[in-house]
Amino acid sequence: MLSPDVKYMRKAIALARRAAAMGEIPIGCVIVHEGKVIARGFNQRLHKHSTLAHAELIAIDKASRKLGDWRLEGCTMYVTLEPCQMCAGALVQSRMDRVVIGTMNPKAGCAGSLLNLLQTPLFNHQVEITYGVCEKECSTLLTEFFADLRVRVKEEKKRS
Repeated sequence: MLSPDVKYMRKAIALARRAAAMGEIPIGCVIVHEGKVIARGFNQRLHKHSTLAHAELIAIDKASRKLGDWRLEGCTMYVTLEPCQMCAGALVQSRMDRVVIGTMNPKAGCAGSLLNLLQTPLFNHQVEITYGVCEKECSTLLTEFFADLRVRVKEEKKRS
């Protein structure tokens, strides 16, 4: 029997795979409220031509619409990669209760790697964090994506 954290992270991983299939960086997330997935998101920056089309922001917007409130109290986000500063700020602003992170992001992560915006005591809200759920699978997905991308870029340079 899977723990709820693993169950929901696997749903986020499926969304990350969907992003990768579209050529997007494979990041996926789901938001759960009262034991049900109420929102999903995966990276779509290339397809939407938008800096704001991060998996987390897409899911936060959908969850807010579903609940009819900008406050996402009582919600947990499951995300395959540690949120950046923009997404971490949105999580604090949304009053998300908890974030479950698959793998850390040492180059841009703001839930403990570079900074921890989710638990800054100066803000009026702090977010509980659980790290490392399905970490190997989340990390491998990103590593393989970027290895394939480097090969494709190298091949394109040879052709031109």
